[in-house]
Amino acid sequence: MSTATQAEAENRYAGQGAVLLDIGGDVGALVVTMPEHLLGTEIEIEPVDGHHGHEHSHGHGHDHDHGHDHGGHHRAHVAVVSRPVLTGSVASLVFPELREGRYRLFAKGEHEVRMEVEVVGAQVTTTAWAG
Repeated sequence: MSTATQAEAENRYAGQGAVLLDIGGDVGALVVTMPEHLLGTEIEIEPVDGHHGHEHSHGHGHDHDHGHDHGGHHRAHVAVVSRPVLTGSVASLVFPELREGRYRLFAKGEHEVRMEVEVVGAQVTTTAWAG
């Protein structure tokens, strides 16, 4: 069994529960409700104005801290997962810490902007997938 397969088998529910958000000041969060057929898809995000908006990595989904330059173009990304809500479950993605500003979202590895959203500091911005 590969290390990746073993880790997935040991923690197959990672990212599917509650998400701890560390927001305040000019740092907010983004929650996007997604269509069910996109479960498991990874979505990337980048700031419209070029600032590095992803603050920290907390291991939710597949997010990574790419707040520094690797010499290439890297975007933070998270996976669409099913999360419990009062009425059952909903497919969604969460970017837990984003600096206030406007962001573009993409399907992982694509260049076509699927949607733009404005993140406000000290708030959780919620929207539905438009892509």
